[in-house]
Amino acid sequence: QVQLVESGGGSVPAGGSLTLSCEASGHTYSSICIAWFRQAPGKEREGVAVFASEGDTRYTDSVKGRFTISKDHAKNTLNLQMNRLAPADSAVYYCAAYAVGPRCGVLWQDSRVYEYWGQGTQVTVSS
Repeated sequence: QVQLVESGGGSVPAGGSLTLSCEASGHTYSSICIAWFRQAPGKEREGVAVFASEGDTRYTDSVKGRFTISKDHAKNTLNLQMNRLAPADSAVYYCAAYAVGPRCGVLWQDSRVYEYWGQGTQVTVSS
């Protein structure tokens, strides 16, 4: 069983930055595929970024060049550095993971492959 706990959400003005962290327990990061999703009110859950492997990170088009996903192996956390935030980035951000499934990175934006979800952290960007 994998437990995921997100932190770092908050409210910022447009153009600001936030860093989200996801702490995983029950598995080491090397044995699970882990990604960030978000869901805004009235919208479907959207894959934001995935850490497929060292040197292989993938992003949804709308955040490329602004968001950076990384792993802190010492702290066993997955981080999402978000820069130049816009109101359209406002959503609840979730950390998601699976231990059994397709090779990490394949189908990464399909929420159905993920077995474990965190409780979510709210990000609000004001214009």
